[in-house]
Amino acid sequence: MMKSMRMDIPGLSLAALATALALTGWSAPAVAHDVKFSAGEPGDPKKPSRTIEIAMREEYGLQIFEPKRIEVKRGEQIRFVLRNEGENDHEFMLATTKENLAHAEVMRKHPNMEHDDPNGITLKPGKSGALIWRFTKRGTFEYACLFPGHREDGMHGAVVVK
Repeated sequence: MMKSMRMDIPGLSLAALATALALTGWSAPAVAHDVKFSAGEPGDPKKPSRTIEIAMREEYGLQIFEPKRIEVKRGEQIRFVLRNEGENDHEFMLATTKENLAHAEVMRKHPNMEHDDPNGITLKPGKSGALIWRFTKRGTFEYACLFPGHREDGMHGAVVVK
C-alpha cells in the first residue's frame, strides 16, 4: 500500500521534497513542471549575463560566503561562479530567507538529502560550479548553505534586486 500526503514547504524544491518524502516512507503525488521560484527563474545560458564570483569557505570558526551582499537590476541575468575554497561540502541555495529556513529544517532531519535544483548547487571541497539565474522580481533574497549548522554559523548572503 502506497502512502501519500500533502506537504507545503515554501522554497523546498520538488526533488528535495521527493527525497525527503522517500526517506520517511511517503510518496509524492505527480506534479506539474510549472515550478515558481521566489527569486526569479533559471537563466538561459545562450543569453548574455553578468558574472559574479562567490567563494565558500570556513574562516575563524565560521562558515562564510564572499561577497556577503550583491546588488542586481530587475530583469538582469547573473552567472554565479561558485568556488568551494573550504574543507567541507557547501551549497548555494537562492530563495527567500523564510524558504531557506524551512528547507534548512528539512535538511536537519535528512542531512544526506541530495538536491537537483536550478536555484542551488552543492560543491565538494576544491570544486567549482556555475548557476545562471534571471532576477524577475524586486526585493531582497538570500543565498545560503543549508547543511546543518552552516547557515547558523554565518553562511548566508543577500541579493538585493532593484
